[in-house]
Amino acid sequence: MASTFLSRIIGLVRLKYIAWLFGRGMEADAFNAAFVLPDMISYFLVGGAASITFVTILTRYRESDREAEGERSLSVILTTMYLVLGGAILLAEVFAPWYIHWWFSGFDSQKAALCVRLTRILLPAQLFFFAGGVFGAVLLVRKQFTVQAVAPLIYNLGTIVGGLLLVARIGVSSLAVGTVAGAFCGPFLLNAVFAGRAGTRYRPLLDWRDEGLREWVRLSLPLIVGVSLVTADTWIIAHFASSTNGAISLMTYAKQLFTAPMAMLAQAAGAASMPFFASLWNRNRHYEFAVGVADSVSRVSCMGLLAASAMVALAPPLVRLLFIGGRFSLADAGQCAAYFAIFSVSLFLWSAQAIYARAFYAAGNTLLPMLAGTSVTLVSLPIYASLGHWHGATGLALASDAGIALQTVTLALLLHQRRMVSLASLDYAEMGRCLCAGVAGGAVTWLVFTWTGSQLHRLFPAQMRLTDFAVLLAGTALWAALATLTLQKTGSALPRVALKRLGLR
Repeated sequence: MASTFLSRIIGLVRLKYIAWLFGRGMEADAFNAAFVLPDMISYFLVGGAASITFVTILTRYRESDREAEGERSLSVILTTMYLVLGGAILLAEVFAPWYIHWWFSGFDSQKAALCVRLTRILLPAQLFFFAGGVFGAVLLVRKQFTVQAVAPLIYNLGTIVGGLLLVARIGVSSLAVGTVAGAFCGPFLLNAVFAGRAGTRYRPLLDWRDEGLREWVRLSLPLIVGVSLVTADTWIIAHFASSTNGAISLMTYAKQLFTAPMAMLAQAAGAASMPFFASLWNRNRHYEFAVGVADSVSRVSCMGLLAASAMVALAPPLVRLLFIGGRFSLADAGQCAAYFAIFSVSLFLWSAQAIYARAFYAAGNTLLPMLAGTSVTLVSLPIYASLGHWHGATGLALASDAGIALQTVTLALLLHQRRMVSLASLDYAEMGRCLCAGVAGGAVTWLVFTWTGSQLHRLFPAQMRLTDFAVLLAGTALWAALATLTLQKTGSALPRVALKRLGLR
């Protein structure tokens, strides 16, 4: 989580740089929309989860002392998918204009043409992400997590460096070029180098009868055929927001800011827990598996509830401090903060569903979560459409929260019904204490510093950045004091455990 936090800080610098250069203008909308087609191709061809399925396969090979076979399967799968994914990328390069016109029907001709050019630049990066995911699985199986957190840092730096070096020459295309370079140097090259140091050797090899290839296809096919709202949420928002100028950019900034804490809880915890869950399941230690999953869900949900309350309460000064400047205005910050606050409410749900999904994957079951995810996505589409029509971008943010709530509940019920993880095993008492602490700390902080911030801005209009920084610090301190006091008064063990983990008790 600590190293993921560092990489997300660089991610916020990248986000700030993009917002400063292009704000919510045409270039920003086109650049943010250009990621959708490459992401869709990756998702529907490799399941969007190369490392997840490989962790399950390689764990089985490793624990049965068949690592040489696992390495051969890795080479076969990589070679096969290079051909398949490479062919799909070539087709996408050709048909990108038709896709952009269809999916982003609200774009005018100039914005659509720019989006097509940026999409074509970004498409090859999916080869690097896939190969990096495969090599990264080798490290995850060996419980080496540092590279997985550092790789996104290099990826984000690539976008920034590309802009710094080339923006004067080729404009917003510089960000796309830097993004592809970052994907090569970070997710691909870094994972490949360290996997090689761990003893893994790739060689071009095709064998349609390979056991590992067939297992990978079996595990990945459900992920490829279906679609999860966890991934589709961003695509759906972009589709419905395309008719409003600047909406895609503002919602992308808000969502990416939200993913910084979400990655620390959901992605970091999910990535770290996956090999442990897979190992327990493969050794038929199903009771420990169930307890481990329930404990993990309870803990990340508690942290998510607490963090969400602070994020909602302090959203306006946080967004103003991070983004105002260049072509990003005060009015833009107000809208972005509203979207960020709405997204933040669902932080504990995103965290919980990440653990639940990996419980299925660790048990080698990708079909059931695929069916559940596809059903939830289809049911959620009318919610996005209706709320987006009635309330614009704000409605889309609310629909995102409703969709992920449905996704989380569905996965939890399926695990319970299959007697894999009981709902009764969750620590509802501790989650209730954290909810009370979050509401108490967040509500008071919001009431105090909404008024205080507006007064400070009126008194010191030229010092807005300094006053926002002061409000953010004071608000965080007040929230932490109130939340901690509430936790202690309600009998929560969280403050004591946190101090012990930090070495302060």
